[in-house]
Order: sequence, then C-alpha cells, then structure tokens
Amino acid sequence: MFGRKSKVAIETERLTLRLPAAPDHQQWVELRKISAEYLTPWEPVWAEDHFSKRAFGNRVYWARKTFDTGRGVPLFMIRRADNALVGAITLDNIRRGPAQTGTLGYWTGQEFARQGYMSEAIRGLVHYAFTDLDLSRIEAACLPTNTPSRGVLEKSGFKYEGVAQAYLQINGRWCNHVLYSSLRSDRRGKTDVG
Repeated sequence: MFGRKSKVAIETERLTLRLPAAPDHQQWVELRKISAEYLTPWEPVWAEDHFSKRAFGNRVYWARKTFDTGRGVPLFMIRRADNALVGAITLDNIRRGPAQTGTLGYWTGQEFARQGYMSEAIRGLVHYAFTDLDLSRIEAACLPTNTPSRGVLEKSGFKYEGVAQAYLQINGRWCNHVLYSSLRSDRRGKTDVG
C-alpha cells in the first residue's frame, strides 16, 4: 500500500503537510507550551512526559510506522514562508475493504488560529485521501461546544451526521461528540430531476 520508501508531502497554498521528524521537537514543544491553555479543553489529558525528547521520538516513530503500514497519515503543518510549525493534522484509523474510510483529527497553535490554515490543511489532506489513497469517506468528531472546530469542518465541506455519546475522553472526562463526514461522491441533499 504505502510501502517503506513511501513519502508524503502535501503542498497547499501556504503549507507543507509532512510526517513529523526528530528535529521538530523543540518547535513542537514551544508551540504546545505556549498554546496549552488554548488546547487542553479540547484534548485528552497530556502524559507527564508529554514534552520529553523520548516521548517525541516515540511520536515520530509511530507516525512513520502508522504511515508505512497504511493505517494513517499523521502530518505536521509547516508554513513554507518561514518553516514555522502551525499545528498537526492526522488521517487515522484507515479502514480498507468495504469501508474505505478514515478519521480526521487536528490541532493548531493558538497564534495560528482563525487564519485559514486549518481549513487549507483539511482540504489538502481530504483531496489526498480521496485521490491518492482512494478512500470514499472521511469522518471527524468534535465537542459540541467547540464552535471553531465545527465551523472549520463545515467550511471544508463536512456535513453533520449526529451525536456520539461518551465518544472520547477529553480533559479527563468522557464527552459526547458531534460527528461529521466528507464523502468522495457526496449526493446528500441533492436530487435528480428527470
């Protein structure tokens, strides 16, 4: 499928989406620390060693392994103008066979929020998933109160599908999530007159 020697670099208008690498550690730590108050209400509880070089090395290793085995595409969002790490976006839990689907997750540093970077990254990764990976469906979920995340999904063509009860543990609590999806051949809401 992806193969050991496979590489991925998705170019969007302002960003390069690529696998994380060991030299990204310091920039990742700085962005996560400065954005901690902004990120923690929407994420699982961070491990005690969240910022350690060893934990980041494991993150890089598992990102590569996940990609090489075709189970996911975990990418860092790099702004080409200055090589700044903007955030991360992941297509995970890729399921083949009759499903041909994956699950989208993402975060951005606070200083890069509301500048269109995430919708740009989502459009780039979804296009890659539908064309290069031949997926048929991309799923995403967020907290019902996360209005910016809901907005970026809707702006990126995702459609609301419902609510999943106690879907993920966020900030130490089991939380309901609203579910969205993007379909390669989306006919929802369309009719054929004929």
